[in-house]
Amino acid sequence: MRERPILICYDGSDDARRAIGAAEALVGPRRAVVLDMGPPLTAAESYAAISPGVVGADFEEMNEADALTRATEGAERAREAGFEATARGGIAAPTWQGVVDVADELDAAVIVLGSRGLKGGRELLEGSLSHQIAQNAGRPVLIVPPPK
Repeated sequence: MRERPILICYDGSDDARRAIGAAEALVGPRRAVVLDMGPPLTAAESYAAISPGVVGADFEEMNEADALTRATEGAERAREAGFEATARGGIAAPTWQGVVDVADELDAAVIVLGSRGLKGGRELLEGSLSHQIAQNAGRPVLIVPPPK
């Protein structure tokens, strides 16, 4: 299992930065892929994409490039924490499926991600990426909660 990489989900948030630190403390330095998986279109872009003269594919390309930029920042942070890290950006809908697909492709030993700590109605309305990944990954998932 040590030779299999870990998959660290990174979106630039404090929660994602904490997840890198927790991964270093719990699994130690090893090979890691740092992934930012975003949606193909944001809600605002979805409305703009149906306007005349706007091409949805342009938004998708920009979102994928943005994801790679964030993943590159996360990989640098992971290298500072001692990981042999590479960056990977992507887009998928639903986002959790994209993360699970990359984990399957890599045969990741564990998926690591931070949690925003949503509860009750906010979790129902906004959804919980960490819970969706944990329910569907078929492999260990380390969910790092926000500080109390």
